[in-house]
Amino acid sequence: MRKLILLSDLWGIEKSDWMLQYTSILKQHFEIYYYDCRELGGLSKDKLLEENIHTQFLNGGIDTAVKKLLEIECEASAVVGFSIGGCIGWKACLSSLKVKHLFAISSTRLRYETEKPLAKIELLYGEKDCYKPDSSWFQQMKIKEKVCKNEEHELYQKKEIAEYFCKRIIEKIYNPNR
Repeated sequence: MRKLILLSDLWGIEKSDWMLQYTSILKQHFEIYYYDCRELGGLSKDKLLEENIHTQFLNGGIDTAVKKLLEIECEASAVVGFSIGGCIGWKACLSSLKVKHLFAISSTRLRYETEKPLAKIELLYGEKDCYKPDSSWFQQMKIKEKVCKNEEHELYQKKEIAEYFCKRIIEKIYNPNR
């Protein structure tokens, strides 16, 4: 069975009931390894506001999470990252994590990236997510822009988006020419 690494959003495992929508579908096709990005980043587990958690990630948490992930994992068929998890997966792939596919949903921090990992990349954003990369970033990175109409940042928590994204993941990994 192919190995799939899932990387949480900034809330980590605490507020990730929505992740069951992904794992229930993907576990039929993959050996799943799920990582809490707050834990990987060594962030406080205190009940903090989103802004405080975000600040911790920006002040060393992302780099710590990448380093920790690379201590645990060296390769997989794919990485699937949600929000900050997509950024951590991207940076891990740029460093030394060997994957064939990188999937990220609502990973807005990627708009600051100027180097692309050596993987087949699929990104998905909500049309109303004001922090998503702009069209010129996608052109510069040579990545097809995929946007869900009328959706916001946390679109990945919706059942219909989870079903759609899981279908894309399975198709791209098992039928890469589609």
